[in-house]
Amino acid sequence: MKVAVVGATGMVGNVMLQVLKEKHFPLTELLPVASERSVGQQIEFNGKQYTVVSLEQAVAQQPDIAIFSAGGETSLEWAPKFAEVGTTVIDNSSAWRMDPTKKLVVPEINGHLLTPEDKIIANPNCSTIQLVLTLFPLHEVYGVKRVVVSTYQSITGTGVRAVQQLENERNGVDGEMAYRYPIDKNCIPQCDDFLENGYTKEEMKLTNETKKILDPKIQVTATAVRVPVVGGHSESVNIEFEREIELTEVRRLLAAQSGISLQDDIVNFQYPMPRFSEGKDAVFVGRLRIDESQPNTLNAWIVADNLRKGAATNAVQIAQLLVDKGFIQG
Repeated sequence: MKVAVVGATGMVGNVMLQVLKEKHFPLTELLPVASERSVGQQIEFNGKQYTVVSLEQAVAQQPDIAIFSAGGETSLEWAPKFAEVGTTVIDNSSAWRMDPTKKLVVPEINGHLLTPEDKIIANPNCSTIQLVLTLFPLHEVYGVKRVVVSTYQSITGTGVRAVQQLENERNGVDGEMAYRYPIDKNCIPQCDDFLENGYTKEEMKLTNETKKILDPKIQVTATAVRVPVVGGHSESVNIEFEREIELTEVRRLLAAQSGISLQDDIVNFQYPMPRFSEGKDAVFVGRLRIDESQPNTLNAWIVADNLRKGAATNAVQIAQLLVDKGFIQG
């Protein structure tokens, strides 16, 4: 089985290679793909050295799967070219997420909808994945009516330049700025560009992708904030349901949901934190409590490593699902 990782030299690409290795994904040949300036570099994977190739070279080799993490413009141009030669593309950018002809997949929720004909599959936004995975089992039972979500997002969501900015600021070094403002000892209430409605692209991704994955009737409003954290994204979520909820049952439903780790023990001060989510695949949920200001409403705190389940792990899980279904046989 021949697998291409497009954007292999980037932050998410590196994590994708790590996850493929950890999950013992059944590939026999790896094609690390990157921009022209990285072509020819060597990448180590599973004890072997691989040479970084160009997009043109990768398409010519007709891989079985191509996992993309190279930005929307690259995906829009090149995903169809891979698909034309029979490759199944799993794309981590926002390019195809809201395309009505493409499936937006979190395997634990809607992986069963995939078919052999799906040649371009969209990976949701990192913040969306941890939100919808938490909402899913509760929506099945109680019916989610409205969600108010505020995010506290790691700088790794911006990339290497943002991590370097934080390190420079903490070490008193002048350097390139990934953000308009200092991030150390600061919170920046802007993730991605602003739109005409005053929301950012990140906030509207949370809104639109949740509707597409779970239910178009769910109302979502979001505020996305960048914080000086490296480990993962956190979300404060207020969820209004159609029916009365019972906290013990809510805990049971979340604990039983594949992909979720319930950390909700305030007596022992156990609750999710990004520092302890780093490097893990689970979505951590805690601080569960009934909203005392209105009926049928729950407050929750959700944390996940945005480079793992929020990106690389979810993409590799999609690829594994395709193999398990027999859609890709190498």
